[in-house]
Amino acid sequence: MYSERPPLDPQPLSPYMAWAGCRNRDAILEVLKGVLPREKSHVLEFAAGSGMHVHYFARHFGHITFHPSDSDELLLPHIEERTRQSGLGNVARPRRLDLSQPHTWPDGEEFHAIYCINVFQVAPVSIAGGMMECTSRILADGGFLFVYGPFLDYGRFTSAFDEEFDRLLRSAGEDGWSLKDIAELNRAAGRNGMRLDDEIDMPSNDFALIYRRA
Repeated sequence: MYSERPPLDPQPLSPYMAWAGCRNRDAILEVLKGVLPREKSHVLEFAAGSGMHVHYFARHFGHITFHPSDSDELLLPHIEERTRQSGLGNVARPRRLDLSQPHTWPDGEEFHAIYCINVFQVAPVSIAGGMMECTSRILADGGFLFVYGPFLDYGRFTSAFDEEFDRLLRSAGEDGWSLKDIAELNRAAGRNGMRLDDEIDMPSNDFALIYRRA
């Protein structure tokens, strides 16, 4: 869609987010093909944004119902329209879910997998606690949480690009914009009965982190 990286803009409908989503979606898909259930199941997406990932993945897993969610209610009609245009029958109606507000979390539902993509670099690390607590409540037995994005690897940058990206994020002056440390997510997981089960190196110095119940 874009041959060069557009200017940094983490708003869900921005050209930058479209570029980032297209850049990483196939690598993520290959990992998901190896870990998502092979039988009929339900998968939840935290922070679905424009819906770019849920609609791309859903067409590859016809036996799975995908449930997009986001904290921003204004994005839900956009996701719903994208579902209508796609013709996909395995994408559920989007829902509001704010990881900092437990009353918005699913009640009486279980999900076989949950994923969250490219969120932590533009969100406060405090949402990790809500993410892990919510996951521990609604994750089906044997299920997992998949978190993707750029992170500090236990206190160190994995590339000069990530170090520059972190400086760029911090210079924007927005609260919470910075690369977060995998160790911080692991601590939040431990406080909520979760554990890091797998850490996968991905293209562009990103990571795929898979958490399961401890």
